Amino acid sequence: MRQEPRIDAEVLQKSFRSAMGNVAAAVSVVTTFHDGGPHGTTVSAFSSLSMDPPMLLVSLDNRSNLLAKLEVGSRIGVNVLAAHQERVALRFAGKGDDKFLDVPWQLEDGAPALRERHAWVALTVERLVVAGDHTLVLGDVEAADSTDAAPLTYWQRTFGTHTPR
Repeated sequence: MRQEPRIDAEVLQKSFRSAMGNVAAAVSVVTTFHDGGPHGTTVSAFSSLSMDPPMLLVSLDNRSNLLAKLEVGSRIGVNVLAAHQERVALRFAGKGDDKFLDVPWQLEDGAPALRERHAWVALTVERLVVAGDHTLVLGDVEAADSTDAAPLTYWQRTFGTHTPR
């Protein structure tokens, strides 16, 4: 059996990034309350993991300031953003300690919850699994709710939303 030649790693990363950029994803801000204050980051790599028991998976860059604040047992919130929250997504995608400045939030189910969101899932971190340049945060669902607001999505490096046909 003849083996196909391996693609150069840099070429593969570029084509993989392009392929994943063509997959529409919901945008969320993942939050935690640590050392007396709220912390958060924008994430589009999250997914339902299990219904029995209810679990969610969140993928965080290994260099993430938020990841450095998490351990097994930590409470986190997954704030799935509503279509009008592009500014919030951009703010939490950046670096800095002032991400919550002028962003309405309250402590809910043990984690910072943003107002006017599309959906909310509160988790207790069950396991942290290093996977390449990211860490998978596996969390037990403690609470969840949603609204009728349209979700904020990210596709081809552009924000948008889903509209029914």
